[in-house]
Amino acid sequence: MERFVPRTGLCALSLSALLSLPVTANAVVISEILYDASGTDAGNVFVELFGTPGTDLAGWSLQGVNGGDGATYKTVALNGLIPADGVFVVGDLLTGGGTNIVNADLIVSVDFQNGPDSVRLLNGAVAVDAIGYGDFTGQIFAGEGAAAPDPAAGSSLARLNPLLDSNNNFTDFGVLTTPTPGTVPSVATVPLPASLYLLGSGLALLTTRRRTH
Repeated sequence: MERFVPRTGLCALSLSALLSLPVTANAVVISEILYDASGTDAGNVFVELFGTPGTDLAGWSLQGVNGGDGATYKTVALNGLIPADGVFVVGDLLTGGGTNIVNADLIVSVDFQNGPDSVRLLNGAVAVDAIGYGDFTGQIFAGEGAAAPDPAAGSSLARLNPLLDSNNNFTDFGVLTTPTPGTVPSVATVPLPASLYLLGSGLALLTTRRRTH
């Protein structure tokens, strides 16, 4: 069951107040992922990270984990510094170069498989964060807690509060029918248990901040 939440309602804290909350140094999480674009995926999918500005991502990587056998089928090496707004976008590479993803900080091949699969964020060999999406009945889950849903093509999974990681993908992520790369996520469609959790925490991220470049 899904519940629609207005983007401008239920704002318990302004974005500036959220960003003033304490964050562990060099803490980085997966904040949004679009792995199944409408039409072709090439140049149209992305992974967004949220973390401490200035964090050097050299030596970090994203790994795709196959739900069928648990094998790592794709490793994406990261590099660059997380910018001042805390949002780092990895945009998928078009065949001829470049990307269709706005606000991309790094352009590489980042087309992960549809669900049920998982994507892990690693700092060296240490797993920092992970998200699993889809129905893992009889499959191998490499995410955190319970799986996030597998959204329709063109929709992304976004972390409800990028400053909170409860280690449960189902309660931490909701579906965005309009992806927002480079924007602190504002969730349009929230699975009902996640929306109740969000209301209980009083941390509704329904005010967005967009980059100016």
